[in-house]
Amino acid sequence: MTVVDRSSVWPYDEHGEAGPFVYQRYGHPAGAKAERQLGELESGDALVFGSGTAAVTALAFALGRPGATIALAAGAYFGTGVTLRELEPWGLRVIEYDQTGAPPEGADVVWVESPSNPLLSLPDWEQVRAHPGIVVCDATASTPVFLRALDEGADVVLHSATKFLTGHSNALIGATVTRDAALCRRLLELRTRLGLTAAPDAAAALSLGLPTLELRVRRQSATAAELARRLEAHPAVLVVRYPGFGGLLSFDVADDVVRAVETGTTLIANQTSLGGVRSSLESRHRWEGDRIPRGLIRLSVGLEDVEQLWADLEHALEAAR
Repeated sequence: MTVVDRSSVWPYDEHGEAGPFVYQRYGHPAGAKAERQLGELESGDALVFGSGTAAVTALAFALGRPGATIALAAGAYFGTGVTLRELEPWGLRVIEYDQTGAPPEGADVVWVESPSNPLLSLPDWEQVRAHPGIVVCDATASTPVFLRALDEGADVVLHSATKFLTGHSNALIGATVTRDAALCRRLLELRTRLGLTAAPDAAAALSLGLPTLELRVRRQSATAAELARRLEAHPAVLVVRYPGFGGLLSFDVADDVVRAVETGTTLIANQTSLGGVRSSLESRHRWEGDRIPRGLIRLSVGLEDVEQLWADLEHALEAAR
């Protein structure tokens, strides 16, 4: 049994001195444990936040300023752009660029996503490394099992740890990892000041998920690769996007049958988010609008048997024709 300390405060010692934990907003034992575990996986200093969006917010404040430009990968998770653009009235400039090519000159921050969600493009790391700007890499879908972005040239890695890292759809939590001590201190300062700290229970869920991360995502990756191969051969599928690793893929069907396909599965849950042990799928147009194809369905592959998953998908595709 994992005992979670949910205290909001901890007493000073007999001399009136503060111990390692004082007030939950500053940090807590469950968070510190999860940070140690994730830091070891990424070979950097990790911090956990209340969500992936909370981590994005901290990075925006840490790296942005009036007049600065963030070059964001086109097709990256739409919520990242939404969050960053909240600071445009304060002078932050956000532009999108094709991350398969060179980042735009003059950008202060290059923000890539590997792979992007849900279009599954990959950054050109050679071009990214050649750029003088600070590099942020959202590695939510790859995880440190398939990408150690700090080794590829990123200054800081971002995770929506709600997804594959925790792995069981039971916690809302985000994380950053960096080898830049000054940046880590600044992110910690912002986390405290802005109240972006992860809850103890969420941090404990992350700690429980990380030891099985590699086992889970390698199984999910093998299944996703096989499903992508079969989807490419199905006459109802127009396009399949899969980067060759990981448990996330997307495919397009005709616009007029997309709702029938996404509601036609029984084993695969029709729900949002991704990275859990149960497979899920959804039409992303409902959230993202015309920035993506209307017929695009995002599929997050879980740990179910590949033949059962294919039978479920095939039934939904055939019924919608």
